[in-house]
Amino acid sequence: GITQRISAYEVEYKLADKTVRPITFLDTPGHAAFQSMRERGVEIADIAVLIVSAEDGVKAQTEEVISHAKASGCPIIVAMNKMDKETANPDMVKAQMAEKNLTPIDWGGDIEFIGVSARTGDGVEDLLENILIQSELLDLKADPTAKAKATVIESSLEKGRGPVANIIVQNGTLRVGDSILVGSTYGRIRAMFDDTGKKIKSAG
Repeated sequence: GITQRISAYEVEYKLADKTVRPITFLDTPGHAAFQSMRERGVEIADIAVLIVSAEDGVKAQTEEVISHAKASGCPIIVAMNKMDKETANPDMVKAQMAEKNLTPIDWGGDIEFIGVSARTGDGVEDLLENILIQSELLDLKADPTAKAKATVIESSLEKGRGPVANIIVQNGTLRVGDSILVGSTYGRIRAMFDDTGKKIKSAG
């Protein structure tokens, strides 16, 4: 029942001025066995969202991701999950994180801590808004007219489809028919699908 792969998906958030902004999430497994996947996730991400249980607090995997994020210079947002539970203790999480030099803004630090509940959806809007605020401050932009540059998250050989790569396009626009080069491997894109499985002709 544990996540054993990296998945990526896109959500859209509507700002107060009614403009819609996409956010791409890269979801890495939290289980202790998947350290290299988490390390890879932090390498690719622009912002690291650390999900910490407000019941259980900081675990060894959390400490490991903090060190990856600090090494890559990736800014961190902490999402305290399970805030709907009576046993939730956000102050415990904040204190544990402050010991790791991640001090909450309301404690005089510079790290945003947001209480969320995956079960009820509470706080998720705040989290999305904070990600967009961070992206504005970091001036995260891509050029849709540039040659496509992407990172392969996972790859496999699939019966009837051949080599399949799950990728995130980080600059430019990738189109069906484009030639691609990954290390010493090259090929041509025969088909593309988005995170929902819908066939697409281009990816920005």
